[in-house]
Amino acid sequence: MTTNNSRPRGRPRRFDPDAAVATAQQLFHARGYDAVSVADVTDALGINPPSFYAAFGSKAGLYRRVLDHWTDTAAIPLADILRPDVAVADALAAMLEEAARRYAADPAAGGCLVLEGTRCHDDGAREAARAFNADAEAFIRAYVAARHPDAADAVTDFVSTTMAGLSAKARSGHDLPRLLATARLARHALGEILPA
Repeated sequence: MTTNNSRPRGRPRRFDPDAAVATAQQLFHARGYDAVSVADVTDALGINPPSFYAAFGSKAGLYRRVLDHWTDTAAIPLADILRPDVAVADALAAMLEEAARRYAADPAAGGCLVLEGTRCHDDGAREAARAFNADAEAFIRAYVAARHPDAADAVTDFVSTTMAGLSAKARSGHDLPRLLATARLARHALGEILPA
């Protein structure tokens, strides 16, 4: 007697956690943290829930891994843009324009993975995103303060608010030309606030 069993014999196929993180990054970026379930992730990875929990501990644990991966692969390279040999206003404007380009690069996954994560409903994931965002703001503040200490707090708040607005507008469908137009308006304001 023969049977037609579709399951392969032997041990189940192992999955690559790094590749899984890249796949999860796409899901979280496209849908937002709250809209992605563990079932969505396990289906996309072709694994079962026990394998998922053994590898990541929780959905928030996976999200923290995604944020680390995103920092290494897709985050705005602040250290490359905010250089000491560039006027502060020009460097910040270049950073905003780069943000606009990255936020609009994938219409199905607009905006910033971290900024969008700061508003999710899961406490652990939200705090992880907020920590990444706070680190970026601290980097920007230190960059501004090195040459314009009295303006550092206000300028950092302005730039952070502009980036959050660019992310939200990209998420809601604004295309690159519209986002760049906003970033270029911010350039004028920065030029007024931060003389060369």
